[in-house]
Amino acid sequence: EEEDDEEEEDEDDDVEDDDDEEEEEEEEDVENESDEEEEDDEEEKDEESAATDESEEEDVEAEEEEEESEEEEDEAEEEEDESEEEDDEAEEEEDESEEEDDEAEEEE
Repeated sequence: EEEDDEEEEDEDDDVEDDDDEEEEEEEEDVENESDEEEEDDEEEKDEESAATDESEEEDVEAEEEEEESEEEEDEAEEEEDESEEEDDEAEEEEDESEEEDDEAEEEE
């Protein structure tokens, strides 16, 4: 009976050990899964952050290009205004020259 009892105890111990081992493995699996999820979340956040940074960079570049374009337009307008001014001055000089010619004719 004692031997039987001992054998039964040994079997119980073995079953208990197996249960403990199983429980440990399950805990490890849950921990690993949790770690993996955390890593995935972090990776996703990093990707989103990088995408946001890239988007902001593109926005800044677009703004700079727009400003550059506006500056070029302003310069073109200025050049056009200057050209018109020069044309006006040339016209005035021509008018003056004609007036002088007319005066000279009158004097003659």
